[in-house]
Amino acid sequence: MAFELPQLSYDYNALEPNIDARTMEIHHTKHHAGYTNNLNNAIKDSDLENQSIEEIIKNISKHSVAVRNNGGGFYNHKLFWEIMSPNGGGEPTGDLLNAIKRDFGSFTEFKELFSKAAATRFGSGWAWLVNQGGKLAVTSTPNQDNPLMDIAEVKGTPIIGLDVWEHAYYLKYQNKRPEYIDAFWNVVDWDHVAKRFV
Repeated sequence: MAFELPQLSYDYNALEPNIDARTMEIHHTKHHAGYTNNLNNAIKDSDLENQSIEEIIKNISKHSVAVRNNGGGFYNHKLFWEIMSPNGGGEPTGDLLNAIKRDFGSFTEFKELFSKAAATRFGSGWAWLVNQGGKLAVTSTPNQDNPLMDIAEVKGTPIIGLDVWEHAYYLKYQNKRPEYIDAFWNVVDWDHVAKRFV
C-alpha cells in the first residue's frame, strides 16, 4: 500500500502574505512529492508497506537512511500543512492554552522559546511543540528527523512542526529565517493543534 501525497485543504496562495504561493507550490509538489515517491521506493516489497507512517518512524533506527530521511520528510510535511490555515493566528484557548501556561509560564514565553528553537537550529531541520503524555515541551531536530523517532533526543508526539529548511522560506525571506518564523505565527491553526493535543 503506497503512501500518497496529501492534498492541501487550502490553495497555494491562501497563506499569503506570510508564505508565498510559489514557495507553497514548489514545497508541496516537488519537495513533499519527492519524499513521498522516495519513501515508496525505499519500502517497496518489504513488510513496511503494510505499516502506518507512525509505526515506521517510531522504530526508525531499524531502517535504512532512505526510509529515515524520506519517512521523516513525508510525515513532517503532512503535519506542517495540517497545522496551518488561512484563518490561523492569534492564540490557542482552553486546555491547550492552560497547558502552555502551565509548562512555559505564558503564551508569550512559549512563542519566544519555540521561535528560538527554530531560529537556532543549525542548517536544515524542524522546530517542534510535543506532547509528552500531557506535558508540553519544545525541541528541534536536524534534517527530516522528528520527536516520534526512537533516535530523537527529546521524544513526544508532535503537535506543531515548523520547517526551517531553506526551501521552506528562501524565495520570499532569503536568509532572514527569523522573519519567516514570525510570519508562521499568523497562520498557525490553533483549533487543529488543540485536536492534536487531545
